[in-house]
Amino acid sequence: MNKYIIDHQEAFTKTLDFFHKDIATLRTGRANPAILDSVQVEAYGTWNPLNALGNISVSDASSLIIAPWDKSVAKDIEKAIVAADLGLSVVNEGDKLRLSVPQLTEENRKELVKKLNVKMEAARVELRQVRDQVKNIIEAAFADKEVSEDDKFRFLKELEDVVSKKNDEIKEMRDKKEKDIMTI
Repeated sequence: MNKYIIDHQEAFTKTLDFFHKDIATLRTGRANPAILDSVQVEAYGTWNPLNALGNISVSDASSLIIAPWDKSVAKDIEKAIVAADLGLSVVNEGDKLRLSVPQLTEENRKELVKKLNVKMEAARVELRQVRDQVKNIIEAAFADKEVSEDDKFRFLKELEDVVSKKNDEIKEMRDKKEKDIMTI
């Protein structure tokens, strides 16, 4: 692998990691604490991630329990979850919040798969942007006579191979998530 790809390996990895975390927030038919990762709660005069304010656990396949460390923020957490519009019903039990994950209808599943495809395409666009950056650097190195024409074409071929493998990884993650969404 050439130095231009190695120098940008972290950008490729970040794109895949972001996509993986992003699709984890899409709910399936089962309770999963990851769907709450994007929820921000206004408490103590500032915005906090939900997991910084309490313990999130799975009580059964269709419900989550949030036990706030400070009971005074329970209302704020409840408000933030409702505002996040995740399709969860929230029951405030005083010392904890119980979130029910409703079963997905066929229509909901298809809508989630559409969102999944949009997220996949965004990840692919990000990969293409990184590829274009590396390609421009290789082209500039050739123009500055730092690399030969043969090396330039070899480097570009290696770049396309790496991007193709990363796209395949994104597709595999997407297919696995679609299977989770569509499984009843």
